[in-house]
Amino acid sequence: MRKTLMALLAAGCLLPGFAQAQDKTVNLKVSLWVPPAHPLVPATQAWAADIEKVSGGSIKLSVFPSEQLGKAFDHYDMARDGIADVTYVNPGYQPGRFPIAAAGQLPFVFNEGKKGTQAFNEWYQKYAKTEMKDTKLCFAFIHAPGTLHGKKKILVPDDLKGVKVRPAQSTIGEMVKLFGGTNVQASAPESRDALERGVADEIAFPWGSIFLFGIDKVVKYHIDVPLYSTVFTYNINLAKYNSMSPAQKKIIDDHCSPEWAAKVTDPWVDYEFAGVAKMKALPDHEVYPLTPEQLALWKKGVEPLHAAWAAAVKKAGGDADTIDSELKAALKKHNAGL
Repeated sequence: MRKTLMALLAAGCLLPGFAQAQDKTVNLKVSLWVPPAHPLVPATQAWAADIEKVSGGSIKLSVFPSEQLGKAFDHYDMARDGIADVTYVNPGYQPGRFPIAAAGQLPFVFNEGKKGTQAFNEWYQKYAKTEMKDTKLCFAFIHAPGTLHGKKKILVPDDLKGVKVRPAQSTIGEMVKLFGGTNVQASAPESRDALERGVADEIAFPWGSIFLFGIDKVVKYHIDVPLYSTVFTYNINLAKYNSMSPAQKKIIDDHCSPEWAAKVTDPWVDYEFAGVAKMKALPDHEVYPLTPEQLALWKKGVEPLHAAWAAAVKKAGGDADTIDSELKAALKKHNAGL
């Protein structure tokens, strides 16, 4: 009887719930700068709930949307400094700081969001170990490709001359300058106000979020082309991660997988993609394609951005040719490139 009991106890020790019950409870603050209605919020809450469940309650996560813990521009440093334990980062909000990641922000790279996320996440994990070394990268992703929306009909690059544009990220900001426009810096939650007050005339934004942030009320024209995507990451405070037990670290690692990247971000991709049809159905908005000749002008016009990206990577000590070829290989593998 005693041997049987000991055998059962030994077997029980190997069960995840039993082992994790012995771990010290870790509380994680997850900071998102999007509002609760954004698809990332419930998806992240489901991710957090699964971590807590699998850990047997030894890892508890609280999700804070709407910039409750800090401004959108500060989220990488918030993870680094422990102001939050997991943060939603837009690397493009800090131009020049993450030159390798910026490859995903060049125009005309991705054909759609789900396959693009799998390609980008697979490719960037390797480089985040140096480029984001003072945090732990959980996963990287993109949204469904966005475009230019505004008060003026933009057909060719020259139409941006003298136009005030809120860019989605730093590379699109460089595109605006290249074509003679002026950049207006505003985070997503601040963008409608900038357009409403005339501080900006155009905005680079994904389709569904135009409605989420009320920007549909202040713009009319929309280019129907996958112009750009924005790169995002979920970053974890290193000190907090390193304080966890091996079992807890494994649970976090298992929830930073390509599968979980898809579970967290696919609902957002679907949401943004649905925004195209929603916009086309509105009688007071014009959604228009570009002719092949117009599109060729855009693609030719943005070529200097790739050269500038390569120069920035080389300046930071990276091999731009290898990095670029590896990204192209990942895009081809996942059928995610344009």
